[in-house]
Amino acid sequence: MSVSTRAAGTRTALLTAARRVFAESGFAESSIADVVARAGASVGSLYHHFGGKAELYLALFEEYQTGQEERAASAVREARLQGELDPFALFVIGSRSYLAGCWEQRDLARMFLAGGGPPGFELLARRRYRDWTRRNALLLGAESEWGDALVLVLTTVISEAGHEIAVCDDEESAQKLAENVLSLVEKIGR
Repeated sequence: MSVSTRAAGTRTALLTAARRVFAESGFAESSIADVVARAGASVGSLYHHFGGKAELYLALFEEYQTGQEERAASAVREARLQGELDPFALFVIGSRSYLAGCWEQRDLARMFLAGGGPPGFELLARRRYRDWTRRNALLLGAESEWGDALVLVLTTVISEAGHEIAVCDDEESAQKLAENVLSLVEKIGR
């Protein structure tokens, strides 16, 4: 096994272990020792790959957010390939995919919505949210008098729905909530 393959495996093991440890105990109560023990790695390898516990948490957040963005963008691309051109319909399609991801990765969604991350986390999360709102504005072509406000409202509704879906008791409840929210969003946007 090459050094780069081993390093990638260690990095993945640390992220997987951190995901479990942070989800179980929260950021503040989690220890580096718990993460490395669960990963079967050394403290030195954690510091080598991430620099510390805070950077590990932020790496998990970035990975989660990037995955969610890719999931939604992929759904929108696929819909365009199938001939859907209406910007609002594309927004709903991307949002449906995003909400599905909130359920599928509910451990991470719950963890990040609970707060309590490292210093600077709230600022990073706010920046990512503003970027998401800008992408939605581009998708929707928000040029009307209510454009910016409407995009902000719709993005906020989907974000909050994602939080609620992540804490649903079962998949059926999560799907029902997602469909109800999306139906309401369609009424708002039309």
